[in-house]
Amino acid sequence: MSSSAETATALDIEQVATLLGRRPQGDFTVVLRHANGDPRVVRNAPLLHDGTPMPTRYWLVDPADVAAVSRLEAAGGVDTAEAQVDADQLIAAHQAYAAERDAQIPAHHTGPKPYGGVAGTRRGVKCLHAHYASWLVGNVDPVGRWVATQLEATAHA
Repeated sequence: MSSSAETATALDIEQVATLLGRRPQGDFTVVLRHANGDPRVVRNAPLLHDGTPMPTRYWLVDPADVAAVSRLEAAGGVDTAEAQVDADQLIAAHQAYAAERDAQIPAHHTGPKPYGGVAGTRRGVKCLHAHYASWLVGNVDPVGRWVATQLEATAHA
């Protein structure tokens, strides 16, 4: 696996469109790849091409990761994670995520802006996928760390 912050290439756009099942509606960069170069996590621009706010900065696009995290969510992982992580650390993660995203909004933008922290929520846990994606790229995210621990335990069970 490798991290990179290059602009999405035509191949990246094609691969991500295939992974999502639709063409991306905004600019993004692939910030984490598998060793073979396939995208694992993308970093979205804070505004879609039409100006619609995009609150989710980091998006998990790898099908195996998405499936594993989806199984964790289906088993009640959102509520369990929220109950088990430190609330102050979670608030800090939301604030840092929002600050990073919002710093990328063009100064001249006068329309609606993204809101909230990870996955657009202001507090608590909404989407394990977004937290895990943020953690995978090196951000401090107690929920992402919790997800990684759960997935590792499942893999070794």
